[in-house]
Amino acid sequence: MAKLNSILLYCSIAIVILSSIPLAHCNIAQGPKAVENWFQKLSHAKPKITKLHFYFHDIVGGKNPTSIPIAQANSTSHSPTAFGTLAILDDRLTTGPEINSTTIGRAQGIVGAASLEEFSLLMSLNFVFTHGKYNGSTLSLLGRNTVLNEYREMPIVGGSGVFRLARGIATAKTHTLSKNGDAIVEYNIVVLHY
Repeated sequence: MAKLNSILLYCSIAIVILSSIPLAHCNIAQGPKAVENWFQKLSHAKPKITKLHFYFHDIVGGKNPTSIPIAQANSTSHSPTAFGTLAILDDRLTTGPEINSTTIGRAQGIVGAASLEEFSLLMSLNFVFTHGKYNGSTLSLLGRNTVLNEYREMPIVGGSGVFRLARGIATAKTHTLSKNGDAIVEYNIVVLHY
C-alpha cells in the first residue's frame, strides 16, 4: 500500500509540474494525411518571406542553468578553445534583452566546441515558438558560430508548422556576456517558407 501511495503521489506531482509548463500548440494539421494534402497544394503556393527578431538567454551559472555541459574529451581541460566540450541547452527566447521580457519560445539543442584554433561552436538548435502567431512552429538551425565575431551568420535548414520547408539565414550578435559566461544573444532571422 505504501508503494502505491508513493506512485500516486509521484504521478500527482508530475501532473502539476507538466500542467505548469507552456506547451507549443500548432494550429496546422500535422497527421500524415494532412501533410500529404499540404504537399499536394504546394505546387500552387508562393514562398513567403518572414523576418524574426528575438533574444536568446543562455544561462550557464547559478541555481537554474539553461545550458549544461554533457560531455568533454580528456584533452578539453588543456584546450584554450574548450575543444571537445558538448553542452545541451533549453534557453528562453524573448522579445527584448531584459530577463523579464515576454517569452516567445525556447532554443533547444546541442552545441559543441568544434575548433582547435578559435572559440567556435557547432550549433544544432531548434527554435521552438510557444507564444504568438508562430506558436507550435519550429525553425532548425545547423551551423558554425564563431562566438567572438561581432556578427555570426548561420543557416536555417528547416522548420515545422508555419515554417514547413523553411530555409534561410540567422544572424547572431552578442548583446551581453557576463563574467560567469551567461550570455544574451540577439537573433535576426530571415526565412523562406510556404
